[in-house]
Amino acid sequence: MLPFLVLRPDATPTPIWLVNKSNFANWRKRRNAQERAWLREVRFKPTPGKHTRLPGADGGPSGIVLGVSETPVLDDFIGLPRALRRGTYAIDPAPGATMANIAVTGWGLGTYAFTKFHGRAQPRFATLAVPEKADFGETRRIIAATFFVRDLVNTPASDMGPAELADAAVAMARSHGARTRVHVGDELLENNFPAIHAVGQASNRAPRLIDLRWGKPGAPKLTLVGKGVCFDSGGLDIKPHAGMRLMKKDMGGAAHVLALAHMVMDAGLNVRLRVLIPAVDNSISGSAMRPGDIVSTRSGTTIEIGHTDAEGRVVLADALALADEDAPDLIVDCATLTGAARVALGTEIVPFFTDDDKLAAALDRAGETESDPLWRLPLWEPYRRLIKSSVGDITNSPDAPFGGALTAALFLQEFVAKSKSWVHFDMFAWNSRGRQGQPSGGEATGLRAIYAALKQRYG
Repeated sequence: MLPFLVLRPDATPTPIWLVNKSNFANWRKRRNAQERAWLREVRFKPTPGKHTRLPGADGGPSGIVLGVSETPVLDDFIGLPRALRRGTYAIDPAPGATMANIAVTGWGLGTYAFTKFHGRAQPRFATLAVPEKADFGETRRIIAATFFVRDLVNTPASDMGPAELADAAVAMARSHGARTRVHVGDELLENNFPAIHAVGQASNRAPRLIDLRWGKPGAPKLTLVGKGVCFDSGGLDIKPHAGMRLMKKDMGGAAHVLALAHMVMDAGLNVRLRVLIPAVDNSISGSAMRPGDIVSTRSGTTIEIGHTDAEGRVVLADALALADEDAPDLIVDCATLTGAARVALGTEIVPFFTDDDKLAAALDRAGETESDPLWRLPLWEPYRRLIKSSVGDITNSPDAPFGGALTAALFLQEFVAKSKSWVHFDMFAWNSRGRQGQPSGGEATGLRAIYAALKQRYG
């Protein structure tokens, strides 16, 4: 699973020395004259994430000097597996638990490559000897979940439709002994999921509702809801090419909740877990949902379709209503929902909405601790008037051009009443530009922070 992390290396690893602005001068004084001269020659500075090889007597490197932040973060290590020569490396001296976990997680995340659809060989990376104090079970869990999100989001829509997304969920559930049920096509109408059906009915790939359950009776109920729009054409209000190009990623919310479910089950958190994913294509055909249509929902609330490209909140309406019927301790929903969220915070910071201040504080702390930024935006009650409809109960597309992420969150809140707490994440799930150790393409944004908050709540 993670071939570039080893517990017991076969040969003596090359050391990696960690330096920062505070300790670099004293560390350098302890090196020999040749090494000090080399550091002067290459003008090495302890910039986080930057490294240099120190030459050894035999011409090979005696070790690697790596600059790290004063408070180390994953990005300090994430570029090393690709940048270093093939071989095995170890941090010297052996780090404490916190540093060890950061190093292993960062190194592991830097070994990702999506090679399913090309003929090139799987890339090879440098290998890290896992420090003794690392929690290898936890770090592997985080790395595997991140890769899971990236793989699902990177897979083209031709190979990741509603059926394939359901298959991925069922396979993951089976690996943890979880139970699943999948409502397909007209079963959605028979079981009162009319909004999911309305969005997905135009496609030749039948819409689905994926329902996963795991955990012990009596444990707190945790329900994860993920938007699973496998491809979003925009419907009859069709997107332009630039807007449609990345729409294979519109099931990124579903990918995130499945990854979270894996982490929760693998860690054995004390919850009764339920995962609900409406999996659809938003397509164009004679049976497509039209602007001005009135769509019924499971809760009885009617939705005026102001714009067919605001379909994500429509399918989430049925899933959230079902989740709320259990009156869980917490509902977490994840969705690639609005461009407005990207205008507000860009692509790398995930906004979230909740009326639970204690939960919000826990998420803020987790985002900072995990270097996985989250930012709370308000459920601004006066804007609720903007989602009111004159012909239905609410509209999926307010006429107001501003505050789109807020009005979308208020729309979703209409379907949550019984849950003790609820939080909505409006995520991008994509790296628009490749960075060292973080290739362009699907990305798990906010995943580590959300999991850390859940672990603290239910660990």
